Amino acid sequence: MSQDLVQLLILLGIGLVAGWLAGLVMGGGGLLRNLIAGVIGVFVGGYVLKLAAVNLPIDNPYLSQIITGAIGAVIVIVVARLIAR
Repeated sequence: MSQDLVQLLILLGIGLVAGWLAGLVMGGGGLLRNLIAGVIGVFVGGYVLKLAAVNLPIDNPYLSQIITGAIGAVIVIVVARLIAR
């Protein structure tokens, strides 16, 4: 397996777990919505936390990315719900 494919699969896995966590917090969703919200949330959460100068005190990089993605996915879900009104 190529390195790019492995990185893509890891991103999708992190996004799925982050989206699932955000779905638990916000309610609703589904597998595809959770995946999309989680993958977008990884980028949004990373950007927002960097802008706020917040560094999560988590030693495990995968867990840190999942928490960051969940934070971002919650933001994505809130914005999507506001737009859908």
